[in-house]
Amino acid sequence: MGQKVLVIGSGAREHAIAHALMRGGSVDEVTVAPGNPGMELDGIRTTQVNPSNHAALIDFVKNNGYDWVFVGPEVPLIEGIVDDFAAAGIRAFGPNKAAAQIEGSKDFAKQLMERHDIPTAKYQTFDDLERSTAYVRKHGAPIVIKADGLAAGKGVTVAMDEETAIAALDDIFIDHRFGNAGAKVVIEDFLEGQEFSLMSFVNGTEFWPMPISQDHKRAYDGDKGP
Repeated sequence: MGQKVLVIGSGAREHAIAHALMRGGSVDEVTVAPGNPGMELDGIRTTQVNPSNHAALIDFVKNNGYDWVFVGPEVPLIEGIVDDFAAAGIRAFGPNKAAAQIEGSKDFAKQLMERHDIPTAKYQTFDDLERSTAYVRKHGAPIVIKADGLAAGKGVTVAMDEETAIAALDDIFIDHRFGNAGAKVVIEDFLEGQEFSLMSFVNGTEFWPMPISQDHKRAYDGDKGP
């Protein structure tokens, strides 16, 4: 008999993961929490359990006999959902709370890279508008402004002039666009070249790289749009 798997998330990523699990041959049943209507139209089972309600998810897994859980989104990972599953004796795929800090705080990730001599753009971290603005004025543009925490992919501004950079800082510190995620900013040197992602599955000292991919955040050819 195949496995029963719960996938946590509601986006296209979790939709694709659910399909991949069902095609793999070892899984008989996949449920996505909370999922979305598109998944239901595609024949994927969903359940309306809040990913931030860890106790409810643990009860759901135990009461319905799921073998393991795949956690997709960053927020529940940073909240420590994998740790809570482990404490309840449930196998879960995803980083624990300590490891998820790499995604949850850009400043944490930059400090980690510095400690371990991993090449990264030069940067400074600030928690106030005055000093961050002075840094931009001193170093000029192009320059990159990043809200420290999770901002749903919207927290980075590649500023080609000082005015755009300072407007981004105003957005973060005065308008509080990103809430607590903008309590600090990381300001990086601008690097030229093509950006790509190389993600890997990691288990202790072993890793299995996935195909290289690119994330095209801006509209229109040549990154000309918003």
